[in-house]
Amino acid sequence: MSRSPWLGLAAWLAITAAAAAAGGIASADAKAFYDSLVRPPWAPPAWLFAPAWTLLYTLMAIAAWLVWRAHGVAGARGALSLYILQLVANAAWTWLFFARRSGALAFADIVVLWILVAMTVVAFARLHRTAALLLVPYLAWITYAAALNYSTWSLNPAAL
Repeated sequence: MSRSPWLGLAAWLAITAAAAAAGGIASADAKAFYDSLVRPPWAPPAWLFAPAWTLLYTLMAIAAWLVWRAHGVAGARGALSLYILQLVANAAWTWLFFARRSGALAFADIVVLWILVAMTVVAFARLHRTAALLLVPYLAWITYAAALNYSTWSLNPAAL
C-alpha cells in the first residue's frame, strides 16, 4: 500500500467497503426476513441499520488509516491484521444470520467478532489513541447487536 495519505485513506475505505459489500450481498432480502421475525421491544427498525453501519464502517476505515499512516503496515502488522480479521468475522455474521438463517452460528460469530474488535481497540490504542477511540462506537454497536442476535434467536427458534 502506498504511503500517500489520501491514497492510503482511499485504500482503507475500499477494504472496509469490500467487507461491507460482502455482508451486504447476504442481506439483500434482509428487510423482509427481519420484519417477519419476532423481535424484542428494544430492537431498532430495519431502516436504521444502513445509516448506522455506514457511519460505523467510515469510522472503522478512518481508524485503520490513522494507524497505517502513523506506523505503516510493517510497524502495525499485528493491529492491522486484527482489523482485517474482524472485518471477515463482521461479513460472516450477515451470511450466517440472513443467508443461512442460523441464530446459533451467527451468535457464535458475533461473540468472536466482539473479541476481535476489543483486541483491535487495544492494539490500536497502543499505536494511536484516536484510532482506538474511533472503534468504541463500533464495539458498543456489536455489544448491542450480540444481545439483539441472542434475543431474536431465542424468540424465533423455528426461523433461526
